[in-house]
Parts: sequence; C-alpha cells; structure tokens
Amino acid sequence: MLEEDNAQWGLVYALLLDGEGGARHLARTDLDTLELQPHESLWLHWDRSHPQAQNWLRKSSGLNDFSCDLLLEENTRPRLLTLPNNELLLFLRGVNLNPGAEPEDMVSLRIFGSSQRVISLRFRPLRAIDEMLSDFEQGDGPKNPAELILYLAQYLTLKVQDLIGELSEIVDNEEDKIDADERYTPEHGAILPIRRRAAALRRFLAPQRDIFGQLTRIKLPWFSSDVLDYWNELNNSLTRYLEELELTRERVGLVLEAVDRRMSERMSRIMYRFGVITGIFLPITFLTGLLGINVGGVPFSNNSWGFAVICGLMVVIAVAQWWFYRRLQWL
Repeated sequence: MLEEDNAQWGLVYALLLDGEGGARHLARTDLDTLELQPHESLWLHWDRSHPQAQNWLRKSSGLNDFSCDLLLEENTRPRLLTLPNNELLLFLRGVNLNPGAEPEDMVSLRIFGSSQRVISLRFRPLRAIDEMLSDFEQGDGPKNPAELILYLAQYLTLKVQDLIGELSEIVDNEEDKIDADERYTPEHGAILPIRRRAAALRRFLAPQRDIFGQLTRIKLPWFSSDVLDYWNELNNSLTRYLEELELTRERVGLVLEAVDRRMSERMSRIMYRFGVITGIFLPITFLTGLLGINVGGVPFSNNSWGFAVICGLMVVIAVAQWWFYRRLQWL
C-alpha cells in the first residue's frame, strides 16, 4: 500500500537508514516533516519520467537549477561532478535486464549525494536496486550515504560481470565447435552481435572506470578511507572487465577469420578439383570436337569399329593424364 501511494508521486523508494545496516520505508507525505538524527540518513529513489518527481526535485529538494537540469537531462554519460557544500553528482550506467530489452542498452542512474541524503533517479527499473533492498531487510545494508553510493556501484558492476561472462561463454562454445569439427561453420549473424554488444558495453564502462578512479581520490568529509579503498577495488574490477571485453572482441575477430579462412580453403579445394577435372577432359573434348567436324577425311568415319576405337583412345588419354598428374603430385 505504501509503495502504491508513493508511486503516485513518482517515488519508487524512500528509505530512512538507521546507521546500522537497516532501513525503514517512508511515505511521500513523511518527507515534509522529516527531521534526520545525526546517525540517520535518507535515500530517495525517484522515477525520472514522472511529472510529480520532476516537480518535487525542482521545488522541494533544495537543489539548485544547475543540479536539477543535469539530473533530469535526457541523455547522459557516466561522469562525476563535485558541488559546493561537500556534495556531488554521480551519473552511472547499469546493464538493462528488463524483459525484452538488450542488456547492452544500458540504464542510466543519476545520483545526488551529501552527508545525510542521497537522491537517485532512473527512467527504467534496475535490478541492482531491488537486490540492495534485500540487504536492508537482513540488516546488512549500507550505513551512510557514502556506503549507499558504493553499494549501488558494486551491484551495477556485478551485473556487468555476469553479462561479460555470458558473452565469453558463447565465444568459448563457438571455438570448441570449430576445433572439434572441421566442417562446422558458425553463422555470422550469431557471432557479429557479440562484437556489437561488447563495443556498446565498452562505450559506457570505460568512462565509468575512470569515474571510479576519481572517487578513490575524492576529498569529501563524509567519505571514509575504507570507502575509498573499496572504490579502488571497484576500479580494478571494472578495468579487468574491460580487458575481458576487449579480449572477447579479439576472439570474435579470430573466430571470424578462422571461418573465412576455412571457407576460402574449402573453395580453393573445390576449384582445384574442378581445374583437374577440366584438365583431364580438355584433350578429350578437343579430340571429340575435332572428329565431329562435318568435312571429308575424318578418320574412322566409315569404319564400323571407329566409335569403339575413339572411346578406347579417350580412355587411354584419360588414364595417361591421371598417371601424369599423380607423378606431379597434383592428385
């Protein structure tokens, strides 16, 4: 019932963090009178497309027009902006796991963070958000805004790892099939999309890795040294995933090269066989054409054994050519 009431305002989740790993859900109407205790912090997760959410952000959030414009703009890339009063804006991308969607069509997550408040906006649902809510239910969730932002980035990165693993497994299977069967030829339509998906992922993950690197050096009083160390680990993890993506793209290229080379070799063998057959029949064709001209003096034209003699001669020529080609190791 609480979620349905909040949905009317475009509020997906409103959580009051207790500072010990747990959180309590709030109603939209509670926000007007809420007073945070020193150990508490607030997380508001909004549907960016909802008019009420946009109205609240501009009129009741306390953010300036510059921050609101950035949070509500249509197209964003991963980036980090530090604001006055030790606040920040963080734009991240997550894998699109919604039904019927392409995973590489990544979902944008816009975050405003301060010492006691986190405001996040999304246009399409993110499964990483739902998984993090289960941590709150178990009392193992983030304790403050710095950890909350870190948890969001961690869950988004884990989803990337799963997708990269799936792409790598597809390439592994194709390589195994090519090695096991010389006649196997994978469909280009099944291989080429892997390169496209890897390129699309890299487009957003490369700047996101740079952002994680910046967050390891950020100087905010509400960012503890432990949190900075975790950001460094995330940066290293995403660097490794990007290397795996690049390796996957190269392996796809090698698979396609192997397929093209195998098809070229097969075509060369076929053309070679046609050439040998043509070479065998060329003198026979010349002989039959020569004997078929309609002029006088054609040998065996009046002989009853003429046809048999000519057939025998053609067999002798064919056998002689076969022997000659064998001596030259053409066969």
